[in-house]
Amino acid sequence: MHNVVMKKFMFRRNAATLWAAFCLVPMCALALAPAQSLAPAPLFASVGDRPAILYDGLSLKAGKIFILSRFHPVEVLVKLDKWTKVRGAGNTIGWMENTFLGDKRFVQVGGVSAEIRAAPNGSAAIVFEAQRAVLLESTGPVSGDGWLPVRHRDGQSGFVRLSQIWGA
Repeated sequence: MHNVVMKKFMFRRNAATLWAAFCLVPMCALALAPAQSLAPAPLFASVGDRPAILYDGLSLKAGKIFILSRFHPVEVLVKLDKWTKVRGAGNTIGWMENTFLGDKRFVQVGGVSAEIRAAPNGSAAIVFEAQRAVLLESTGPVSGDGWLPVRHRDGQSGFVRLSQIWGA
């Protein structure tokens, strides 16, 4: 009789612990977390040295959606062992093999044009102007006030405002 009572007690204790772990703890964590941390910042990557095929599924036999040019920036939505689900600048979503992701980071001019300046401020001299969809290599981290150091494939470099590009 004692074993039956102990088994029922242990079952109820385990059930209560699981309920607390899955219901109460996440709710407490949400209540303590700042509001801006609930939505994670987008994670970006770039296609490597060769073009990548975007598929509508996790297989080479899936339908081919699009071909991304080399160095094209993509937003990483889901990353698995061999495949990554990405979104391109034009909101095209698909799966690509991880082997096509590159080590370098690139951004794409999002508006009509972007002014690349000599220093990270709006009053600095304009080094060059890049037109819509031009790819620029990211050469460092984003500054606290929204500037990214970049380099054009021709070698010119400077700083671009985050609001003028996509992929950072």
